[in-house]
Amino acid sequence: MSGPAVVCALVAAVLFAVLPVVPFADVPARAAEKPTVTLSKSQSGAGGSITVTGSGWRSEALLMILVCGQAEPSRGVPGGTDSCANADGRAVTADDEGDFSRKLPVAEPPVPCPCVVHVATITGEKAEAFAVFQVAGHSVEPLPQEATGGRLSVLTDTRLNGSSGLLTWFGAPPARELVFTVGNVGTSPVENPVFQVGTSHGVFAPQWQEHQWNGTIQPGRKARITLPVELAAGAHGDYSVSLTYGGKVLAEHPWGVGRPWGVTLFWLMLCVVVPAALFRIGMAVVDRVRPGGTTPSRRSGRRLPELAFRLPLLGTSNGAHSRTTPSTTARTTPTLPWFTPDTDPGATASGQLSAPQHPPEESPTTPTTETSQTSRIRKGST
Repeated sequence: MSGPAVVCALVAAVLFAVLPVVPFADVPARAAEKPTVTLSKSQSGAGGSITVTGSGWRSEALLMILVCGQAEPSRGVPGGTDSCANADGRAVTADDEGDFSRKLPVAEPPVPCPCVVHVATITGEKAEAFAVFQVAGHSVEPLPQEATGGRLSVLTDTRLNGSSGLLTWFGAPPARELVFTVGNVGTSPVENPVFQVGTSHGVFAPQWQEHQWNGTIQPGRKARITLPVELAAGAHGDYSVSLTYGGKVLAEHPWGVGRPWGVTLFWLMLCVVVPAALFRIGMAVVDRVRPGGTTPSRRSGRRLPELAFRLPLLGTSNGAHSRTTPSTTARTTPTLPWFTPDTDPGATASGQLSAPQHPPEESPTTPTTETSQTSRIRKGST
C-alpha cells in the first residue's frame, strides 16, 4: 500500500473513532444538569415582589413557585406545601429550552423562617429546586432536629391497585390502595410507623389523612406496605397522591379519575321525567277543579238524540197516534222542487191532480151519518 493510501486510511479511522464519541459526550452533561433557581433579591418584606428565574427544566414543563417556611435547600420542605404561602403562589411554563422568568409577590408563610423559594413541577416527572430567601419582619426559629434513629425510605415505585365499579360511575367516592416498599436505613427499628397520605387536584394543597401500619421494621430490613386512598364523592380529573413520613415526602403518584357519567345520565332523565309527571298531575287537577255543570250537560247532550229517536218507536202502539200519522204525513209531504202548484202541467181546472184522499173540512159527513142512524131506528120500531 502506498504512502498516501495509508494516510487516508488512518484519517478515516480517526474520524470514525471520534465522531461517535462527540455527540454522546454532551449527553451525560445535559442529563446531569439539574434545575436551578435564582432570585432578583435575597430579602424582601411582605407585600413586595421578586423576580424568579430558572433554567435546566424540562421543555414546556408546568411549574409552581411558592414561598415556604421551615425549610432549607439541604433538607427541602419537611412540612410539604402546608408550610408554604399557597394563596400567593404563581404558575409558570418553561420554554423550549427549559428556562423561565416570573414575578412572584412576597407573602409570609404560615410557619416561621428560615424560608426558601420552592419551584417544583406540577405534572409529569417530579423535579424541584430551592433558593434561600428571607421574608423581612417574619419570625425565625431553628429547624427541628432530624431523628437519628430509624429512618424509612421508599425502595420501589408506588402504584395504585384497584378499579372503579358501577357505583363510582354514579358518583360514589373513588377508592384505591397505595402499594409501596420501604426500607429502614437508620440504626434503630421503626415500630408501627404512621404515614400521611395526601390527595391534591391541580395546584391545590393536598388533603392529608393519617394511616398507621402495624408492624416493626428492623434496621436494614424492608417491608411491603398497603394504605387506602379515597377521594370525595363525584371527584374526577387528574389527581396526585403524596406519601409522607416524619414530615418528609417519600413519594408521589399520579391518579387519573374518570368522570361519573352515570350522574349526568341521571340528571338528563330527571329533566325529562319530572316535567312529564308535573304535566300529568296538572291535567288531573284541572279535571277535578272543572265546574260541575259542564260534565253532566255534555253527557246529557249525548243521550238526548238517542231518547228523541226512541220516543216515537215506543209510541207506535197507541191507536190515536197511528190514526193521525197518515194524515200528518200527507199534509207535510213536500212538493217536487221543479214544480210549483201554479205551474204544474198535470193540474186540472180545480187545481188538483187526483181525488182528495180525505174529505174536506166542510164536508157534511156528520149529518149523513145521523140520518142513516135515525132511519134504522124507525125501521126497527116498526
